[in-house]
Amino acid sequence: MFKEFREFIKRGNVMDLAVAVIIAAAFGKIVTTLVEGVIMPPIGQLLGNVDFASLFIVLKEVPGQKTPISLAEAKAMGVPVIAYGQLINDLITFLIVAFVVFMIVRMVNRLKSKQDTGEITTKDCPYCLSTIPLKATRCAECCVDLQTV
Repeated sequence: MFKEFREFIKRGNVMDLAVAVIIAAAFGKIVTTLVEGVIMPPIGQLLGNVDFASLFIVLKEVPGQKTPISLAEAKAMGVPVIAYGQLINDLITFLIVAFVVFMIVRMVNRLKSKQDTGEITTKDCPYCLSTIPLKATRCAECCVDLQTV
Protein backbone atom coordinates (compact mmCIF):
# COMPACT_ATOMS: atom_id res chain seq x y z
CA MET A 1 0.00 0.00 0.00
CA PHE A 2 2.84 2.42 0.81
CA LYS A 3 4.43 1.66 -2.56
CA GLU A 4 1.17 2.47 -4.37
CA PHE A 5 0.86 5.69 -2.42
CA ARG A 6 4.43 6.66 -3.33
CA GLU A 7 3.69 6.00 -7.02
CA PHE A 8 0.53 8.06 -6.74
CA ILE A 9 2.45 10.99 -5.28
CA LYS A 10 5.12 10.78 -7.97
CA ARG A 11 2.58 11.44 -10.72
CA GLY A 12 2.75 14.94 -12.09
CA ASN A 13 -0.99 15.52 -11.74
CA VAL A 14 -0.85 15.22 -7.96
CA MET A 15 1.92 17.77 -7.70
CA ASP A 16 0.09 20.12 -10.07
CA LEU A 17 -3.04 19.77 -7.97
CA ALA A 18 -1.10 20.44 -4.77
CA VAL A 19 0.41 23.60 -6.24
CA ALA A 20 -3.02 24.71 -7.47
CA VAL A 21 -4.58 24.22 -4.03
CA ILE A 22 -1.81 26.20 -2.33
CA ILE A 23 -2.04 29.04 -4.83
CA ALA A 24 -5.85 29.03 -4.58
CA ALA A 25 -5.67 29.31 -0.79
CA ALA A 26 -3.32 32.27 -1.03
CA PHE A 27 -5.44 33.85 -3.76
CA GLY A 28 -8.56 33.35 -1.63
CA LYS A 29 -6.96 35.27 1.24
CA ILE A 30 -6.01 38.09 -1.10
CA VAL A 31 -9.54 38.31 -2.49
CA THR A 32 -11.06 38.18 1.01
CA THR A 33 -8.82 41.04 2.11
CA LEU A 34 -9.70 42.93 -1.07
CA VAL A 35 -13.43 42.54 -0.46
CA GLU A 36 -13.43 43.20 3.29
CA GLY A 37 -10.77 45.92 3.33
CA VAL A 38 -11.05 47.72 -0.01
CA ILE A 39 -14.38 47.08 -1.77
CA MET A 40 -16.93 46.93 1.05
CA PRO A 41 -15.85 49.98 3.12
CA PRO A 42 -16.59 52.51 0.33
CA ILE A 43 -19.89 50.75 -0.44
CA GLY A 44 -20.75 50.84 3.26
CA GLN A 45 -19.80 54.51 3.40
CA LEU A 46 -22.10 55.27 0.45
CA LEU A 47 -24.95 53.44 2.17
CA GLY A 48 -24.64 55.42 5.38
CA ASN A 49 -21.65 54.08 7.31
CA VAL A 50 -22.69 50.42 7.18
CA ASP A 51 -20.25 47.65 8.13
CA PHE A 52 -21.55 44.71 6.13
CA ALA A 53 -19.75 42.10 8.19
CA SER A 54 -21.72 43.11 11.28
CA LEU A 55 -25.22 43.22 9.76
CA PHE A 56 -27.66 40.90 11.48
CA ILE A 57 -31.32 40.28 12.23
CA VAL A 58 -32.44 39.36 15.74
CA LEU A 59 -34.64 36.27 15.53
CA LYS A 60 -35.98 36.31 19.06
CA GLU A 61 -35.62 39.02 21.63
CA VAL A 62 -34.95 37.80 25.14
CA PRO A 63 -37.41 39.31 27.65
CA GLY A 64 -35.71 41.54 30.18
CA GLN A 65 -32.63 42.07 28.03
CA LYS A 66 -31.89 45.02 25.78
CA THR A 67 -31.69 44.52 22.04
CA PRO A 68 -28.08 43.93 21.01
CA ILE A 69 -26.41 46.71 19.07
CA SER A 70 -23.65 44.66 17.46
CA LEU A 71 -23.21 41.10 16.26
CA ALA A 72 -20.53 40.51 18.88
CA GLU A 73 -22.86 41.71 21.62
CA ALA A 74 -25.67 39.47 20.32
CA LYS A 75 -23.38 36.44 20.36
CA ALA A 76 -22.16 37.29 23.86
CA MET A 77 -25.74 37.58 25.08
CA GLY A 78 -26.71 34.32 23.39
CA VAL A 79 -29.41 35.97 21.29
CA PRO A 80 -30.30 33.99 18.14
CA VAL A 81 -29.51 36.06 15.04
CA ILE A 82 -29.18 35.72 11.29
CA ALA A 83 -25.77 37.19 10.40
CA TYR A 84 -26.45 38.09 6.78
CA GLY A 85 -23.72 40.74 6.49
CA GLN A 86 -20.87 38.22 6.35
CA LEU A 87 -22.88 36.32 3.72
CA ILE A 88 -22.87 39.46 1.55
CA ASN A 89 -19.07 39.71 1.90
CA ASP A 90 -18.65 36.01 1.11
CA LEU A 91 -20.90 36.25 -1.96
CA ILE A 92 -18.86 39.14 -3.34
CA THR A 93 -15.66 37.21 -2.62
CA PHE A 94 -17.09 34.18 -4.44
CA LEU A 95 -18.09 36.27 -7.45
CA ILE A 96 -14.60 37.74 -7.74
CA VAL A 97 -12.94 34.31 -7.49
CA ALA A 98 -15.43 32.81 -9.95
CA PHE A 99 -14.77 35.66 -12.41
CA VAL A 100 -11.00 35.20 -12.18
CA VAL A 101 -11.35 31.43 -12.69
CA PHE A 102 -13.65 32.10 -15.66
CA MET A 103 -11.06 34.43 -17.20
CA ILE A 104 -8.28 31.85 -16.74
CA VAL A 105 -10.39 29.05 -18.26
CA ARG A 106 -11.38 31.35 -21.11
CA MET A 107 -7.73 32.16 -21.82
CA VAL A 108 -6.72 28.48 -21.71
CA ASN A 109 -9.61 27.52 -24.00
CA ARG A 110 -8.61 30.25 -26.43
CA LEU A 111 -5.03 28.96 -26.49
CA LYS A 112 -6.25 25.38 -26.98
CA SER A 113 -8.62 26.39 -29.77
CA LYS A 114 -5.77 27.99 -31.68
CA GLN A 115 -3.84 24.72 -31.42
CA ASP A 116 -6.84 22.53 -32.21
CA THR A 117 -8.12 24.44 -35.25
CA GLY A 118 -5.60 22.72 -37.45
CA GLU A 119 -4.46 26.06 -38.73
CA ILE A 120 -1.58 25.46 -41.11
CA THR A 121 1.50 27.44 -40.11
CA THR A 122 4.18 25.53 -42.02
CA LYS A 123 4.79 24.15 -45.50
CA ASP A 124 7.31 21.82 -47.09
CA CYS A 125 10.04 23.11 -49.37
CA PRO A 126 9.39 21.70 -52.89
CA TYR A 127 13.12 20.96 -53.35
CA CYS A 128 14.48 19.56 -50.08
CA LEU A 129 11.12 18.77 -48.39
CA SER A 130 12.17 20.40 -45.11
CA THR A 131 9.49 22.07 -43.01
CA ILE A 132 9.53 25.86 -43.22
CA PRO A 133 7.20 28.63 -41.99
CA LEU A 134 4.27 29.41 -44.25
CA LYS A 135 5.39 33.02 -44.77
CA ALA A 136 9.02 32.10 -45.57
CA THR A 137 10.36 33.41 -48.85
CA ARG A 138 13.59 31.38 -48.76
CA CYS A 139 14.21 27.83 -47.54
CA ALA A 140 16.56 27.71 -44.56
CA GLU A 141 17.90 24.28 -45.57
CA CYS A 142 18.58 24.51 -49.31
CA CYS A 143 18.41 28.32 -49.70
CA VAL A 144 16.11 28.15 -52.74
CA ASP A 145 14.12 31.32 -53.40
CA LEU A 146 10.50 30.25 -52.76
CA GLN A 147 8.97 33.28 -54.47
CA THR A 148 10.08 32.02 -57.89
CA VAL A 149 8.79 28.48 -57.32
